[in-house]
Amino acid sequence: MRKALAVVTLAASFLVGSAFGIDEYKIDPNHSSANFAVKHMMVSTVNGRFTNVEGTINYDPSDVTNSTVKAVIKTSTVTTDNNSRDNHLKSGDFFDVAKYPEIKFESTKIEKRGDQYVAIGNLTIKDVTKQVELPFTVNVAEMGGQKHLGADANLTINRMDYHVNWNKAPGTVDKNIKITLNIEAKQAAAAAATAK
Repeated sequence: MRKALAVVTLAASFLVGSAFGIDEYKIDPNHSSANFAVKHMMVSTVNGRFTNVEGTINYDPSDVTNSTVKAVIKTSTVTTDNNSRDNHLKSGDFFDVAKYPEIKFESTKIEKRGDQYVAIGNLTIKDVTKQVELPFTVNVAEMGGQKHLGADANLTINRMDYHVNWNKAPGTVDKNIKITLNIEAKQAAAAAATAK
């Protein structure tokens, strides 16, 4: 009985999504990254990135505000191209990857403000969840019978708000972190097959 209900629910969800023209895309971790930049000693900028970003984007090309996004970043994939610094970032002083293996973002709504789209949602880092706004651009192209979606977003957060608060001395590492998300996602296999 439970299996039958699950099948019916899944079928209904697919039909509703198709009826409203919403396409499901899976974020491709091989072509996506979450990049960050932070001032060090208030004189230079250190750049880094997380190399594993996964998740799902439900995209409505006729009305982007009907779209949703849910993404997960694996904190263990942080890199600044410096092993010593990367190990420090993975430690309890910063991301504490053993205890908090994921950073999560889930949209609650998308707004159009002039020519700009903004994804509003909940960002979770370590044990803190806060609402943030991500201005973004989006493009879709088809290759080999499969749609690919590209999205770029950016925001600035105060790392202290998320308990990423190591500071050997005031100003050693700036509290404000500039984040840039470069995402590529592929149309889900079932939807791609149906579209053929």
